Amino acid sequence: MGYLNKQTVTVDAILTKKGRELLASGRSAFNITQFAIADDEIDYGLFDPAHPLGSEYYGSSIENMPIVEATTDETQNLRYKLVTLDRSLGINIIPTISVGGTSALNMTAGQNEVAVLTPSTSTVAGLTLDGPTIGYTAVVYDRNAITITATPLSGNPTATTFNSNNLSETAQVIVGRSFTIVPNNVTTITDTQLVISGNESGATLTIPITVNPSLN
Repeated sequence: MGYLNKQTVTVDAILTKKGRELLASGRSAFNITQFAIADDEIDYGLFDPAHPLGSEYYGSSIENMPIVEATTDETQNLRYKLVTLDRSLGINIIPTISVGGTSALNMTAGQNEVAVLTPSTSTVAGLTLDGPTIGYTAVVYDRNAITITATPLSGNPTATTFNSNNLSETAQVIVGRSFTIVPNNVTTITDTQLVISGNESGATLTIPITVNPSLN
């Protein structure tokens, strides 16, 4: 979704393919129970506390930025979700995600290579975020490069699983506690990205992935 005009309260809503299928099934099937808000189009680096006209103009560059139009491309939309974290628990900044020090993957097809990524979220005051029933959402930009599977959430999951919904021709979205990656049999060097987001914390981690053709 996106606001088309700053002067009005008009909202531009574009349904995904899955949304259109549900809407076609009848009003009872198309029942929105959850939503997310993001600020992907905002560059906070433009905030200028040294603006010569004073504090009222610190954020003027941000306020005058153009607003992006709605898109159904999940690899580009809602990448930086707005979250509410309880400050009374000692959370003053958005936590970070790590996967055991892995910052990039370089894999070769046909070599039986397997990468298992188990994300963990930095804790504040001993609080565990993105726990086993909430987990992480992984977005693969190009599922032609790799095959990704997820360890299911445990207990009574509180995060939606999108395993069966490939929302575009190339991207894949999957929810779980950890993720197993296997390179596909590509014929040319293929680059893609894996974005892991905490379903509770809102923290994100981007891992570049390169898949090389088989050496055989």
